[in-house]
Amino acid sequence: MGQNPKDRDYRKEYLRDHASPAQKKDRATRNAARRTMEDRLGSAAIAGRDVDHIRRLKGGGTNAPSNLRVMSVRRNRGRNN
Repeated sequence: MGQNPKDRDYRKEYLRDHASPAQKKDRATRNAARRTMEDRLGSAAIAGRDVDHIRRLKGGGTNAPSNLRVMSVRRNRGRNN
């Protein structure tokens, strides 16, 4: 079973997992990729789906449209990265 939400320190989790400058930059990059695909395909085409980088950002990939694809959440998050 999961933790009781009353026992969790959400502020500590945020600071640990989301608040560092590097994490903010990564999140901004992912959001920019999503906006790029929304502009290209329309928001209805990607609603409920993930935008995937064909070549990972950490592996030298970019947010160029040629490096982006739309995938189901299950397929994108379930594969080995």
